[in-house]
Amino acid sequence: MSGADVLLADGTTVHLRQITPQDADAVVAMHSRFSERTRYLRYFSPYPRIPARDLHRFVNVDHLDREAFVVAAGDRLVAVGRYERLGALSHEAEVAFVVEDAYQGRGVGSVLLEHLAAAAAEAGVTRFVAEVLPENGAMLRVFTDAGYEVTRRYADGVVTLTFPVAPTERSRAVQADREQRTEARSVARLLRPSAVAVYGASASGHGVGAAVLAHLRASGFTGPIHHVHPDGPLRSLADLAPSVTAAPADGGDGATAAAGPARPWVPGSGLAHRGEEEAGPAIDLAVVATPPGALPDVLADATAAGVHGLLVLTELDPAQRRELVRAARVAGMRVIGPGSLGIADHSVRLNATLVPRLPGPGRVSLFCHSGTLGLLLLAEAERRGLGMSGFVSAGRRADVSGNDLLQFWAEDPQTDVVAMYLESFGNPRKFARIARTAGRHKPIVMLAGHTGHGGSALDDAAMQALRAHSGVIEVGTVGELFDVTTLLAAQPLPTGDRIGVVSNAFALSALAAAEIRAAGLRVGRSGAVGPAAGPDEFAAAVHAALHSDDTDAVVVVVAPPLPTGPLAADQSAETALLAPYADALAKAVHEADKPVLASFLAGRGPAEVPSYRSIEEAVRALAQVTRRAAWLREPPGTLPPPPPGADPLAPTVDTLLHAYGVTVVPSTRAAGGDEVAAATAAYAAPVALKVADRPNRIDLGAVRLNLGGPEEARRAYADLEGLFGAGVEVLVQPMVSPGVACVIEIFDDPAFGPVVGFGLAGPVPELVGDRAWRAAPLTDTDAAALVRAPKAAPLLAAADASALAQLLVDLGRLAADTARLRHLVLNPVLVHAAGVSVLHARGELTEATPRPDTGPRQLR
Repeated sequence: MSGADVLLADGTTVHLRQITPQDADAVVAMHSRFSERTRYLRYFSPYPRIPARDLHRFVNVDHLDREAFVVAAGDRLVAVGRYERLGALSHEAEVAFVVEDAYQGRGVGSVLLEHLAAAAAEAGVTRFVAEVLPENGAMLRVFTDAGYEVTRRYADGVVTLTFPVAPTERSRAVQADREQRTEARSVARLLRPSAVAVYGASASGHGVGAAVLAHLRASGFTGPIHHVHPDGPLRSLADLAPSVTAAPADGGDGATAAAGPARPWVPGSGLAHRGEEEAGPAIDLAVVATPPGALPDVLADATAAGVHGLLVLTELDPAQRRELVRAARVAGMRVIGPGSLGIADHSVRLNATLVPRLPGPGRVSLFCHSGTLGLLLLAEAERRGLGMSGFVSAGRRADVSGNDLLQFWAEDPQTDVVAMYLESFGNPRKFARIARTAGRHKPIVMLAGHTGHGGSALDDAAMQALRAHSGVIEVGTVGELFDVTTLLAAQPLPTGDRIGVVSNAFALSALAAAEIRAAGLRVGRSGAVGPAAGPDEFAAAVHAALHSDDTDAVVVVVAPPLPTGPLAADQSAETALLAPYADALAKAVHEADKPVLASFLAGRGPAEVPSYRSIEEAVRALAQVTRRAAWLREPPGTLPPPPPGADPLAPTVDTLLHAYGVTVVPSTRAAGGDEVAAATAAYAAPVALKVADRPNRIDLGAVRLNLGGPEEARRAYADLEGLFGAGVEVLVQPMVSPGVACVIEIFDDPAFGPVVGFGLAGPVPELVGDRAWRAAPLTDTDAAALVRAPKAAPLLAAADASALAQLLVDLGRLAADTARLRHLVLNPVLVHAAGVSVLHARGELTEATPRPDTGPRQLR
């Protein structure tokens, strides 16, 4: 293990790695900082100092029978955890750890336990034993709250805990919950800081740093702003009093100059040199707009000042980015950027961006990478009047990514909708996993860039379907991103797919109905009132559609009334003509409990109703939201326990399938008439003959069915030799009940992890791509929906759908459990009235390697 950066419960970073003999002095120093109580609880005695013999044993381990991890905060060790095997070849090991007093209660123990359990499992240890004093409640909770199946025994004044180290469903859930909370807290302190520092705002008031400082002040940020810049000697904050101010509510003038000649940063002479009277709240965020060469000194000063994280606006090359993140994490800090446009959050009136004016407050949080796209998103949000809760431009995404922000916004009470433009995924599998949970609570609208699919082997349609069933609404353009987001932010979700239409033009009403049907929705009650209808009649039609039992949502299309004289000379005149209709619509939808959206062909609708430039845009957005509402109405289902005997370490594909309760109809390979006859005689007639490398190609003549005995099989084999060559190898297999031929495929997708695909077998479904996909594992609801998903699914009407769904559940469990499984195809699977028969299975197993985004928590 090379080491891992991990987050503690308060969102700070520390480094976890294997112990080395060179750690001896650091271990002694850490031990000297322990309180008497900590020493007693760990060693069951005062143990005031570590004897040389014990120290040598502590820091020299073989990383197999004895393992030890240390946790480093900066240049000092703050915790150590270890396990020791209980005898040669034993599958049990004693586990123990100790945490420096200042770091207790911050989640160090739980992270150590996760990493020790993973290392022990790799070494063949299956069970941990821990001895804890009864009064050590914190340590008892570390073990019992981790989700393992713990057995407790009390004897001789000591509590002995025993538990298997293999992950359980509960331990995985506990780990995911802790990951979410720690990542959310680390980001929360960046987005909603108590105090902000700005490095690099020039005295002239020009440049990136000065612009951000001016925007921070003008936004009325609720905490103090500390200004440190290189245009003068870096002095204590007391000396920089004019530059260190709480942001005035009425704005500021940019940057304040400091007198004196310019000189390089001197570590410790800036923020870190504050006197107690200037200390104030902890500085959660430091905005960095300095040249790259100044970053080491900025990092040193921010570290000494206890800054939690950096927002780096400066652009850096790849080597500089790696060094920035390494140094920041050593100091316990997170990093947004480099190359960021900035961040904003309305709840603390924070505008740490290069944009002087932000969209108004609202319930939508926006995420993007590049500054250019960030400018576009903010401008479009303001143009549409879309209120914003928060905004983050991750820039080059050296550390904090969209995944971190999603962890925060998923539980953020200020955010109702998350809109993301992802140019690339840092960890696409983690995004998919997080979205499956977060998407149940609030909508995630995503526009993926050219590498947005994370290297997936699936086509765009399959990826979009997978994301939709993971809680993500995927869109194709920036316009659609805002079309959908605006509707989600402003209107309730529809309770069905019946869409009413109200228009003052018959042709537009018909066009809207056609678009609704094309989007896969149903047309509900419609009301075309005609071009002569006035605002009151129009409002009555909207009211009637909203209160009809035949509508779940209403699309309103308004055209300018036909003029009695020459056409209006400019659009403003048409807009004025439509203003009474907008007012009437606002009154009609007041307190409506169904979504209403409008397309005004001139001007804009009322603020209460999302308005679209075209009918097509309105219906497309409504279709996306309707599909999400339907997905939410489906219960998530339950994940059945693994079948008895499930063993992901089974050595072959056949034994692996058998271990998960999947039976493949037996077959015998044969070549030559005599072997075919003998193999046929071993089965009760009838049998099938299939060319071994084309067992499913009945269309090529590679399959012979219902052969009554050895001689008939011999003659059929001779026919196959005539088509495929002398001595062709075949499979002899007993016939099963006829049914609908299906195919099930599993592979480890780089973007989603293990996925399960299902469709009907044969060249035509393959040609048209009629296969549906879900991420593994599958709940019972997932499996039932997967059976219904292909377009050809109605052909299964007379088949045993429940047996097929159970097979998919078992295979989903197998896929999720077996990291060695790269690919598996079951083809064909015959589904008949009495169950299913798997005729052939082929797959690929590799060496067991940890999957990305699995294993103990760490920053990736």
